[in-house]
Amino acid sequence: MRSSLTALAAALACATAFAAPALAADPIKIGVTGPYTGGSSSMGVSMRDGVRLAAEEINKNGGVLGRQLQLVERDDEGKNEVGAQVAQELVNKEKVVATLGFINTGVALAAQRFYQEAEIPVINNVATGTIITNQFNPPDYDNNYVFRTSAYDVLQAGMMADEAIAQGYKKIAILADSTNYGQLGREDLEKYLKAKGVKPVAVEKFNIKDVDMTAQLLKSQAAGADVILAYGIGPELAQIANGMAKLGWKVPMITSWPASMQSFIDIAGTNGNGVIMPQTFIEDKTLPKRKSFLDGYYATFKVNKIPTPVAGAQGYDSVYLLAAAIKQAGSTSGPKVRAALEDLNSKVEGVVTTYDKPFTPKDHNAISRNMVVFGKVQDGKIVYAKDEDAKNAGVVRVKEKASN
Repeated sequence: MRSSLTALAAALACATAFAAPALAADPIKIGVTGPYTGGSSSMGVSMRDGVRLAAEEINKNGGVLGRQLQLVERDDEGKNEVGAQVAQELVNKEKVVATLGFINTGVALAAQRFYQEAEIPVINNVATGTIITNQFNPPDYDNNYVFRTSAYDVLQAGMMADEAIAQGYKKIAILADSTNYGQLGREDLEKYLKAKGVKPVAVEKFNIKDVDMTAQLLKSQAAGADVILAYGIGPELAQIANGMAKLGWKVPMITSWPASMQSFIDIAGTNGNGVIMPQTFIEDKTLPKRKSFLDGYYATFKVNKIPTPVAGAQGYDSVYLLAAAIKQAGSTSGPKVRAALEDLNSKVEGVVTTYDKPFTPKDHNAISRNMVVFGKVQDGKIVYAKDEDAKNAGVVRVKEKASN
C-alpha cells in the first residue's frame, strides 16, 4: 500500500513538474504577415518593427492575461499566392489567435478569407483597399473578422480630390498602378470626382517596376492637366515625379499615402519636394506617447527615422488594440476577441490617436477622415503640409461617429 502511494505521489509530482512549466510558458501566438522583401518591404519592415516594439513593451509589463505575446512572423513577399499560403500556415499549423499585418490590398483579399473561415480576427495595419473590411459583411456572413487601423481608400480618395478642387485645379489627370490597390483606388477617385461633377481629362495606368512614365505623362500634358492625382507605392510614384522633371513639366502632384515611403524619397530626391499625401502619422514628438514610441523605435532598430512612419505607427497601435480586446474578453477565443474589438470598453492610447470605441459591429475601420492630415515631402522628410495641422500636432483627433 505504502509502495503504491509512493509511486502515485511520484507520478503526480512528475506530471506537475512537466505541466506547470508548460502552462506558465504557454504564449499567445499572434501572426505578423507582410512583405519584408521586395518593392513594398519598407512598409512591411516598418509595420513589423512597430509590432515588435509594442509586443516587447507589453511583455515587459507582464503580457496579457498573464501570458507573453509570441509573434509568428512570415514574409508574404507582396504576392497574393504567397499571402494565401502564409495565412493557411498561420491558421492551421501555428494556431495563431489573431494576425496583424497586410500591406498590399491584393494580398489581403487573397489571404484574409482563411482567417474569416477559422473565426480568427485579423487587423490590417496598412492595406487600404475599401473592400477589405467589407469583404465579409452581413447578411452574407454572420460576423466579420476583418479589422483595420489604416485610412481606407474612399477616405483618401475624397481627401485627394477635395484638395485638388479646393486649390482651384480644373483639369485633373489620374495615374494609377495596375495592382488591385491602384485600380481600386482609381475607381474610388473617379466615383468621388463624378459626384463632384468633375471628369478627369486623362486616366492612365502603369505597372509595378516601371521606370519610365513618359507616355502617361505626355498624354496627361496633352490633355491640359493642371494637377496629377496618383495612386501607387513609393518607387513608381517617384518615377512619376522624376518623369515630370525630365519633361520640364511642373504641375502639382497629390498622391495616395505611400509617397511617404523611404523609397519615394530616395528615388525622387529633390524632384519629390512638394508632393503631398494623406497621412495618419507624422514623425513628431509633440505627445508623450509619440515621443516614447519614436525614441524606442530609433534606439531599438538603430535608425534616425522610420522608413515608412505610417506603417510603423499603425502596426504599433494594432498590438495595443488587440491586447486590450484579449484582456477584455478574458480569452483568446476568436469570437470573443472579435466581439471585444467591436465594443472596447476602455480607451487605448496609441501613437496615431487615443482610440475610443474604434470599432463597432458595423464599422471595422478605426480611422475616420478627421484623423488624417496631409503630409508633404520636404528635403528628405515628411512634414505637415498645412500650418494649422502643424500647430495642432499635439491635439488628439477623435474618431467621428459617422464613418463608413
